[in-house]
Amino acid sequence: MAPVLQAPFSLPKMTMSHRVLIPVDLQAPSILPPDVALRRLSGQTMGTTWSVQALAPRSVTPQTIAAAIEAQLQRVIDEMSTWEPDSLISRFNHAPAGSWHALPQAFFTVLDAALTMAVDSDGAFDPTIGPLVDLWGFGAGSVAREALCLPQPALLERTRQRCGWQRILLDRAQRQVQQAGGVHLDFSGIAKGYAVDLVAQALRDCACVSWLAEVGGELVGEGVKADGQPWWVALERPPQDDHPGMVVALHGLAIATSGDYRRYIDRDGQRLAHTIDPRTGTPVRTALASVTVLHRQCMVADALATVLTVLGEEAGLSFARERGVAALFISRQANGFRESLTPALAAMLA
Repeated sequence: MAPVLQAPFSLPKMTMSHRVLIPVDLQAPSILPPDVALRRLSGQTMGTTWSVQALAPRSVTPQTIAAAIEAQLQRVIDEMSTWEPDSLISRFNHAPAGSWHALPQAFFTVLDAALTMAVDSDGAFDPTIGPLVDLWGFGAGSVAREALCLPQPALLERTRQRCGWQRILLDRAQRQVQQAGGVHLDFSGIAKGYAVDLVAQALRDCACVSWLAEVGGELVGEGVKADGQPWWVALERPPQDDHPGMVVALHGLAIATSGDYRRYIDRDGQRLAHTIDPRTGTPVRTALASVTVLHRQCMVADALATVLTVLGEEAGLSFARERGVAALFISRQANGFRESLTPALAAMLA
């Protein structure tokens, strides 16, 4: 049975081909105060773009909001970007074996969540796959793509031996981590989602009452627009997929999508997607074209989208069902695309 529309808004005025998702436990958004203004802001970060639409008190200038957002995004870059040689993660990756490193709260939060996801997924998520990311041409340490060759089995195996989340010793009480020697962390499957969560926190700190925030295609929404309507967001679909689309009322929710069409390289007649299976050390090769996850935390949605992509449709659906994850799987078939919804997502259909 479809959930009851609890909040005081109407369905979006779209064609009948769009299916509508309403969060099952949706609480009515707070009534907007009278003296708010819509702020539209955007910029560049982490090799991609960010954008925000927010309702804020008129006394809070766009410049104040933009500065708060950019400070949080820079925090992620300074701590977690492997493309920055002086970032915290780069310094850790090149630190001597046995050294201990005190962690700021943001880095600790992401590493802790990444290790928790690694355990829960039995290694389908692994924050230590930096050497494999480089090997396959997707990392800061990769050779130029035009010079990239498919790795020989012996090189692949040597690189795999450098990876493994079990090598990370995290002292949660002291908030510090040990470099075991040659460990190269890579947060590309989780950091962008965390950045979205930090942007949302920046908006709260600026007294914004409602917003839609996006970083590189991952989104979070809160509250309603000035006309009382929620932030309606279309779920991403692969190119050439002509299935009826879905839109979701993004209130208290975040969205992350992992798609094999987003980042890839063509080499030796093969298309290699950027998602690496830590268990094999190779790019994921399944029929899955994309996985979209809805969750209250974008960091978790981001990591889960990676996990479900690595697991593949059958195992991924089982994993998501067991944990009540709202997810959309889209797989390539000989005659087009097939979609599969988890029960948690299907329950949101209005």
